[in-house]
Amino acid sequence: MVKTIGSFLLAVITTYLLGAIFVSQGNIAAVVALGFDISFAQRLDAAVHDMLNMTDIYLPLVAISLLLGLPVAYAIVRKRPHLGLIGYTLAGFVALLAIHLIIKAVVGISGVAPTRTLMGLLCQGIAGGVGGYLFYRLTTKLQND
Repeated sequence: MVKTIGSFLLAVITTYLLGAIFVSQGNIAAVVALGFDISFAQRLDAAVHDMLNMTDIYLPLVAISLLLGLPVAYAIVRKRPHLGLIGYTLAGFVALLAIHLIIKAVVGISGVAPTRTLMGLLCQGIAGGVGGYLFYRLTTKLQND
């Protein structure tokens, strides 16, 4: 159980870090679209800034979304073990998409600016998918040990 929780926490952290990078680069893309030049150093600085400073709002959203999505995948994968890889990866992807769409529907605003575009929303899904994949890999390794 402790190892499963550890796997979950690593999945959350990975999803958070990748999602924060996607947020910073999505925001920079909007600035570039306005005609400004952004250097690689500025992109890197923005990514590091977002990874360090989005913990108060974005990290809990990631944790809640995976906390809801991964157990659903578990319920399915328990009955169909051959679907583990796709199940957990898809669960993470859908969980991150859903949390942003639910916030938009309930509150009426996009909590993360880049999710206003399809590409930004899909990038958040990719971050969730990576987290779901990592959770699958870590928990599968635990079962085989």
